[in-house]
Amino acid sequence: MTPANAVEYESESSSAHATPVVFVVDDDVSVRESLEAMIRFTGLKAETFASAQDFLGRPRAMVPNCLVLDISLPDLSGLDLQKRIACKRTDMPIIFITGYGDVPTTVRAMKAGAVEFFTKPFDDEVLLDAIRHAIERSRAALCEEAGMQSIRDRYTSLSQREREVMALVVSGLLNKQVGAELGISEITVKAHRGQVMRKMDARSLAELVNIAGRLHPSRAPA
Repeated sequence: MTPANAVEYESESSSAHATPVVFVVDDDVSVRESLEAMIRFTGLKAETFASAQDFLGRPRAMVPNCLVLDISLPDLSGLDLQKRIACKRTDMPIIFITGYGDVPTTVRAMKAGAVEFFTKPFDDEVLLDAIRHAIERSRAALCEEAGMQSIRDRYTSLSQREREVMALVVSGLLNKQVGAELGISEITVKAHRGQVMRKMDARSLAELVNIAGRLHPSRAPA
């Protein structure tokens, strides 16, 4: 890993250990204020929003976080907001709250990835426990994302020939076979392979295969 990439990875990784933030989107000001006070009392940061549109204007948080979201909102509904952010903010678990829950709505929310669904009035401790679990899920997702970004950066540093050698090596070919495939000598293959191992920070062939599988899941060996 280059020094620049090391600094970037350290920055991304450390963000997973920063003070978590809980977002609350609810059009009822009394609910927002109550939840904000409760969340802050536990030592977490809290940011509240009266509408889905207000929340969408907030840049993505690169710290462990979760969203406490009301189903019924004045513009976009909670379910519509969930649909908008589901793919873009995978590190942000969603906890739904509602004044009038029904089974179809609950099922729809959970199928779309919500981690919890509570009907008002709810027990504060139960909600806080759900928030803590959601924050841990977010922390794990951020760590995974930082690790993947580091791998992608290392892969980008490879030359085209090194990528070709890596692809053939992880597919199971021997150095001699790789050389025949690419029309280069076995000695040259060994040199490229050494560079690949160094740049990808792989200590063994098995580790390199694992890294390649994370980069290109569809091409991972069976």
